[in-house]
Amino acid sequence: MEDAARRLGERRFEIDPTRTYSLTELIDLAERHNPETRLAWERARAQAAALGLARSELYPTLATAALSQTGRSEVLLGDRFFRQTVQDFQVVLELNYTVFDFGARSGRIDAAKAHVLAANFAFNDTHRDIIFQVAEAYYRLLNALGQEDAARANLANAQTVQQAAEHRLAHGLATLPDVLEARSATAQAEFDLQAVIGSEEIARGDLATRVGTSATAGIHVHPLEQVPTPDAIGDTVDHAIDRALVHRPDLLRQVAEIKSANARIKEARAAYYPELTLNVAPATQSVYGLQQQLPRAHTADLIGGVIVNLQWTVFDGGARKNKLGQARAEAHAAEAQANVTRDRIADEVWAAYSSLNTAFRQRRASLALLEAASNSYAAALESYNYGLRNLLDVTATQRALAQARSADVMARTQVLTALADLAFRTGDSMQQSTTKP
Repeated sequence: MEDAARRLGERRFEIDPTRTYSLTELIDLAERHNPETRLAWERARAQAAALGLARSELYPTLATAALSQTGRSEVLLGDRFFRQTVQDFQVVLELNYTVFDFGARSGRIDAAKAHVLAANFAFNDTHRDIIFQVAEAYYRLLNALGQEDAARANLANAQTVQQAAEHRLAHGLATLPDVLEARSATAQAEFDLQAVIGSEEIARGDLATRVGTSATAGIHVHPLEQVPTPDAIGDTVDHAIDRALVHRPDLLRQVAEIKSANARIKEARAAYYPELTLNVAPATQSVYGLQQQLPRAHTADLIGGVIVNLQWTVFDGGARKNKLGQARAEAHAAEAQANVTRDRIADEVWAAYSSLNTAFRQRRASLALLEAASNSYAAALESYNYGLRNLLDVTATQRALAQARSADVMARTQVLTALADLAFRTGDSMQQSTTKP
């Protein structure tokens, strides 16, 4: 068992460690290699086979068999027993065909067709989910990389303040507590940088797992500065909801379930009517006989029969009635579930749209905050070098600048993540590509 579990990962593909991947390339890799895609695809193939099985009921079944039998017995004639040997050889064909059944077969076929549609929509929904998972992990990695850059810049600022404090102490213009305070700020910046590096490693492993390869694979992506960040969306929430109700595969799968339930009603109604079947069984027979003290005998002929069977269930204790009631109840339940899904989708799109607008506003606020914090830090450091501000003022502005840098990175990635979430909720991400594994 241990060896079998170890071999499960042998089909994983290898990431090129020298290549920088875009989000589109990573999504394409995930659609091809993520095991969830393979699972959904095989389920869709199984439903397609089930449809072929249902359609096969429209055609007759033909079976053939070759039979050979040899029997020996003692036959009493008068006052003596005579040995008798008979060999029988037959080739039999049997044809069975349902002439009509008042829609039972067509009901099963329609139900199977609906199940195929549902499986295909489930396959598409798996793609939609994988696309969002990859995008979310990708932007989380971009956020970690941006936070690392911000943390390194914060460390450089803390080191600059520390150098200024040590320079002033060397010239008798600062006190030792000032230098110790500056060194403490530098140590804190170094600590924050290491924490961010750890978050980056985790985010990189999560992205590799979403793509479908080992978490230890080193995936390199473009830095956050090279990823365009929009500042508005040219769409209304009503249009977004309308697109979601047309494109969301989970809602379309619910519609397919309604079709399947209606087909089951058709099949259940057919049980109230008779079923006519035809059975034709021709056979060629060759019989050889050997009797003691008598000459050999042989005969050959075409035998068989034709059976027309009309079967009509007159009374079944209410089984047909209950099956029809069950089918109708399941159809009503499927319709109710589709309405529940429709309302949930509208609410999800509304929430995603509102979150995106909030991210846009926070992004604009973060730009102003970063500019103000940068100017404040530069002015405080310059004033400190001239002896006009104390070190506590400088370290306070340095911490405010660090928070502003982190907020700016977070606001940019929040916009990108919110855009991906809105595309996920509306189903727009599925319009880009649907790749078979």
